[in-house]
Amino acid sequence: MKFLAIILMVSLCDVSWSQYYEYDSHWWIAYLHSQQYSYGPSYGPSYDYDPDPPRPSVSDCPQECECSPSFPAALYCDGRNLKYLPYVPSRIKYAYFQNNQITAIPDGAFDNATGLVWLALHGNQILSDKVGRKIFSKLRGLERLYMQNNNLTRIPSGLPRSLRELHLSANQINRVPANALEGLENLTALYLHENQIQDVGHSMRGLKSLVHLDLSNNQLRKLPDSLPDSIEQLYLEYNQLSTVPSDYFKAYPKLQYVRISHNRLTSDGLPGNTFNTSSLVELDLSYNQLHRIPPVSTSLHHLYLQGNQIAEFTIKSFCTHVDIISFSQLQILRLDGNEIQSNNIPPDTPLCLRNADIIHM
Repeated sequence: MKFLAIILMVSLCDVSWSQYYEYDSHWWIAYLHSQQYSYGPSYGPSYDYDPDPPRPSVSDCPQECECSPSFPAALYCDGRNLKYLPYVPSRIKYAYFQNNQITAIPDGAFDNATGLVWLALHGNQILSDKVGRKIFSKLRGLERLYMQNNNLTRIPSGLPRSLRELHLSANQINRVPANALEGLENLTALYLHENQIQDVGHSMRGLKSLVHLDLSNNQLRKLPDSLPDSIEQLYLEYNQLSTVPSDYFKAYPKLQYVRISHNRLTSDGLPGNTFNTSSLVELDLSYNQLHRIPPVSTSLHHLYLQGNQIAEFTIKSFCTHVDIISFSQLQILRLDGNEIQSNNIPPDTPLCLRNADIIHM
């Protein structure tokens, strides 16, 4: 009986040991398999599941800046009184250097971080002569470049074709050469307001994806000679424009928003059907020198004419004829600050402007 008990105990121990041995063996094989990329030749991908992968290291973060473990692709160096660009780790895609005292961007500053997607350099003191000519040559994935509020006198050269947004407002740029924006076929938004630009010529023509163009607060005396067919929003307020060429806006079938307020437009400088184009949704001609309401399309929704010298309300500027199905789609009309008298409003105005919610006289 004792002999049988001893045999039974040995068998149980053997089973138990074999279970542990089997577990250890499988664990060791899995461990070797997971380490084969680090310590041995690679024979194929590892499919071992790691339930809690380690966070990316931020130990390479420059001491002048901040790197968040939660956003390992971002580098925060903004508002730190920096006078130079610190080292940018190769893992960085979003670099924020705004609101410092940086004056120069030497060639090679971003050679280590060629994967940059966003680059914020606005609110510094960057000079055009201190921007390297090849500074952007390796940033082939850069989509947004912020360089507004600096001391630039010209558009930086060698901009990457990948750019989608270019912010250059509030600088000292006075001209846009024909080739300054060459190759930027992916650019959708260009901000050049608050500069000293007098003419842009044909420099915008090659921007095949451009949707938004802001040239307000400059010294333009004439409209751009040509724009891409893709343009939808054109902002030209606070310039020195006095005329608009005949059929200028009809050349751009997608154009919806036009702002030319605070210029020197006169009624004599606007040919008859300048703004009578069906694509326009909003037109701002306020604070000019207009004596008449220019004819507009019945599809226009918002028209701003306040602050002019208009003395007569002409219903034909909105509706060539009025009936049940023919009337203006205008919703907002501002004519305050003109010389129109309320008793000079034609009686059929409510029929023509039947959709108007707001009319300021």
